[in-house]
Amino acid sequence: MKIILIYYLLITLSIIINSCSESYKEEYSSKVSIVLAEVTVVPSTTTDATPDYTFSSNIAGYITHGGSCSSSTTSAISGNNTITLASLSDGTYSDCTITVTNQKLDLKSSLTITSFTVDTTAPTIEEVTAVTTPTHDFTPDYTFSSTEAGTITYGGSCSSSDTSAISDNNTITLASLSERTYSDCTITVTDSAGNISNSLTLTSFFVDGQMGGSKQGKELSLTATKVVSTFVGSTRIINCAALYKFKYPFDITTDGTNLYVVDTDCHTIKQIVIDNGTVTILAGTGSSGSANGVGTLASFNQPKGITTDGTNLYVADSFNHLIRQIGIDNRSVTTLAGSGFGTSDGIGTLARVRRPYGITTDGTNLYVADTNNHTIRQIGIDNRSVTTLAGTVGSSGSANGVGTAASFFFPMGITTDGTNLYVADKDNDLIRQIGIDNRSVTTLAGTVGSPGSANGVGTAASFYGPTGITTDGTNLYVAEHDNHLIRQIVISTGEVTTLAGRSSGGGSAIDDNGTAARFNNPAGITTDGIDLYVIEKSNHRLRKID
Repeated sequence: MKIILIYYLLITLSIIINSCSESYKEEYSSKVSIVLAEVTVVPSTTTDATPDYTFSSNIAGYITHGGSCSSSTTSAISGNNTITLASLSDGTYSDCTITVTNQKLDLKSSLTITSFTVDTTAPTIEEVTAVTTPTHDFTPDYTFSSTEAGTITYGGSCSSSDTSAISDNNTITLASLSERTYSDCTITVTDSAGNISNSLTLTSFFVDGQMGGSKQGKELSLTATKVVSTFVGSTRIINCAALYKFKYPFDITTDGTNLYVVDTDCHTIKQIVIDNGTVTILAGTGSSGSANGVGTLASFNQPKGITTDGTNLYVADSFNHLIRQIGIDNRSVTTLAGSGFGTSDGIGTLARVRRPYGITTDGTNLYVADTNNHTIRQIGIDNRSVTTLAGTVGSSGSANGVGTAASFFFPMGITTDGTNLYVADKDNDLIRQIGIDNRSVTTLAGTVGSPGSANGVGTAASFYGPTGITTDGTNLYVAEHDNHLIRQIVISTGEVTTLAGRSSGGGSAIDDNGTAARFNNPAGITTDGIDLYVIEKSNHRLRKID
């Protein structure tokens, strides 16, 4: 009986213990769970195809990976856990999960990894439009393509304020350059993930400021006082063999190293070294004639206009009604176009001009102020083809219009910035502009039929016998023959100011500052990109303004 009682007591005790255990287990399960949290996410865009990811767990256990991600790490500790994701392809990952299950397999929790993008592909960039060489633009455009958007980095001798690339063609403007060859300029593009493109080397190019018979591309920085001095010349020459004097010189051009002057009444072309003022006779016998030849074996007859492309000089041999070419290096003089006065277009010597005074070039064509024909002529340097660009042949006037519908009245000086021609329309007292591409003629400044010296904007300003003209690409500079002034015109606005001289001038040459200086019939003008050089016809001098 006693044994049976003990047996029943044991059974009862077992039931009580099991009941308590189940209650405790239920209570424990309700109070304990696995808590997972992100500690260090994968960067939103990464170049790492096997990125690390760190999460924390409050309980050790087994890791199960879900979605598009996996890892060889399958155990978690209680604390921070860093796993390395298995190799991923480029793309966006937003479905990756981690599940931790405790060792008894009765607790588990899941964590979704913050979305990220894997990008291991670098942009590819290629040249689309190279800088033209030579270029006369000191801030040229350049176009390249990129397969991705990103940040542009520049190397070598070039830079730009354009620092963002798009996934397409990109046109950048290079920061101001000097006059030289550029062959080390590079571009790379870094995408948002940090991938760096191939290094693209810009095709080599040469920046050449030679345009319109002067050095252009940067606005002149003349001194505030505009100091006028005599560079070469004094009294009128008696013997045309004399080097440092002139006899009614008329025009001037430069290649940046030398100045070239038409010493009109001596029928010669003189070369003057800018650095030291050394003068030589480059071509011409000192007597009138029309012979071709080398140097002083060639002859001219009252040459009036001159320009250069840096390799050759081109002369408006006025009284011979010819356009002549002189090789700067070999001094060889040839006839490019013309053979007696007339108006006909044609090739080379089959064409006719009549007392041409002004001449300029854009490096491809010559543009001639065919003064006594009241026209502007164009001559292809390579093919010597002569055509009438603008003006009504043999008929003076002041009409604006296109091509031959426009009219001029003894046009003399002419220059170009490569886009437009600018003409000193002397007897109209106007400065005219001609679009090279469309031949459209407009009045930039001056009032027709109202000679004067008023400053102002456009037609509110007035001129009296403008003869010579040059440009730095930003401003025009005019040698105003009958007003004895040097005027400046802002191309973009037409604003006219007086740079030097006084309209009551004439007489003796006076070196001084700005409007305190005196000129006597200034006729030709050019710039080397630093200073202005003025031919003062009636005082037989070459003056400098700095």
